[in-house]
Amino acid sequence: MLKKLNFLLTKRDKLFLLFLLLFSIFVSLIETIGIGIIMPFISVASDFKEIHSNKYFEYFYTLFHFKSEINFVVMFGVVLIIFYILRSVINLFYFYLLNRFSFGRYHLVAYRLFENYMGLSYEKFINKNSSLMIKSIINDANNVINIISNFLFMLSEIFVMIFIYAMLVYVNWKMTLLLTLYLLINVAILKIFVTKKIKKAGIERDTFQAKFYEILNSSFGNFKIIKLKTKDKEILDKFSFASFGFANANIKNQTLAQFPRLFLEMVGFSLVAFIIIYLVLKYHTDIRGALPILSIFVLGLYRLLPSVNRVFYSYNQIVFYSKSLDVVHNELIYEPEELGDEKIEFKKEIKLDNVGFSYGEKEVLKDINLVIKKGEKIGIVGESGSGKSTLIDLIIGLYRPKYGKIFIDENLLNEKNIKSWRQKIGYIPQMIYLKDGSVAENVAFLEKIDEQKVKEALRKANILDFLEKHHEGIYTHIGENGIKLSGGQRQRIAIARALYNDPEILVLDEATSALDNETEAKIMDEIYKVGENKTMIIVAHRLSTLDRCDRIVKIVNGEIKLLLLLIELINFIECLIV
Repeated sequence: MLKKLNFLLTKRDKLFLLFLLLFSIFVSLIETIGIGIIMPFISVASDFKEIHSNKYFEYFYTLFHFKSEINFVVMFGVVLIIFYILRSVINLFYFYLLNRFSFGRYHLVAYRLFENYMGLSYEKFINKNSSLMIKSIINDANNVINIISNFLFMLSEIFVMIFIYAMLVYVNWKMTLLLTLYLLINVAILKIFVTKKIKKAGIERDTFQAKFYEILNSSFGNFKIIKLKTKDKEILDKFSFASFGFANANIKNQTLAQFPRLFLEMVGFSLVAFIIIYLVLKYHTDIRGALPILSIFVLGLYRLLPSVNRVFYSYNQIVFYSKSLDVVHNELIYEPEELGDEKIEFKKEIKLDNVGFSYGEKEVLKDINLVIKKGEKIGIVGESGSGKSTLIDLIIGLYRPKYGKIFIDENLLNEKNIKSWRQKIGYIPQMIYLKDGSVAENVAFLEKIDEQKVKEALRKANILDFLEKHHEGIYTHIGENGIKLSGGQRQRIAIARALYNDPEILVLDEATSALDNETEAKIMDEIYKVGENKTMIIVAHRLSTLDRCDRIVKIVNGEIKLLLLLIELINFIECLIV
């Protein structure tokens, strides 16, 4: 666990942690003095003769020239009050530093997780579950902070215990040894029976919480389908199961977390009562002579038991949330893409030379040889699952070939120049995601909004007039994922987004397959117009979508078959099919 925490913390964090460790020793020393100093004050206030019989009291009495014992006791009390005020301020400042450090790390952990996810290659990203990634950033990162916080609190309380024990050993080592053995036995019992259950509850919490996020993500993403299938009850039952399991795990944790405190208080103060009973029965008299020592032990125990409980509570919380540390650590060991800023020019052609790709052991594309000339319009067809989208992802640089090479003109496409290559591409996918915002925000997506560029892109996509006539122009609010728009309008927003930076290459990955024939025909007509001077790569199911392509290739069993078809022949075949 310490190794994983060390992996998460920066060098600056570790230095601050060392400072907190030293500060906690100082605070622990203050705490011990606070316990040990109260009894001498009670002693001198009860019997003024103690001032002169104790060499330390006599020294201070003479040093400050007190005129009477009353003045000495009053001043002693005033000093104690100031000391306890300062003790509280120091403790408060220490806890502030602890919380600032521990909870301030949430930003660090959450940011590193998000940065790592965003830095993943596309191939690695699609193999991950978005619900679990969101859970890691929001919940697991916060749980790691709980681990760090509890670890720091545990360390500070351990130092308090060490100093208090040292004081008790100095007063009476035999009684301290007895007390220590007794407490250790009981702590061992608690660890065996309580910690094990808390660890199990922690695993349940992580499992149910993951399911919790998956259900939420799936339900909100498929809301329309759920309503159409009228399956609300089934979804609610699944949610109830996950929610109750998550809540039940936390109930177990919080209940068991209180048990050590109650158990140790029962054991500790029962031990004091037992000692008093033993002394009374042994000497058949009162315990006035042993009262000072017993008082020290009662005060020590009064402060010691909360420390033991906090140590045990913090340890159990670390165990409870340890699964989150494993999750965060495992998520951060993924190596993100490291892409260079080397520029690449596209003046002649894109060339795929004997390129192959596979998902695990399943080979999707093999020995692909393809040349796409600049300005050419090329169509790609094939059955579902044949590898059309995979081929597109290789061309646009989201996937890297398992073997073979891709050249842009004479330059090899690699990690040094792939970022520059991606910036030349306008991509229109089949599944479009539009953020809950304005049209302008969605068109300029992740870039500074230039109103003129937004309008020009929307004009090319043939939707600007509609927005200005019927809505609020480029600042029309479209709702989450464009729910306020029709399918064709959403597609036009996606086209405008792809055209915003005037890309050299326009890629359509079955971008119109969800539209009806009439709407698709209109949109494709607009796309061919705006892409007249651009290189276009179009994946489609319908051959009519590709009627203006210069060339059509078909993927069969992971291999390319060139279809040198005349447009008339395509139309003729389609008529026969209809």
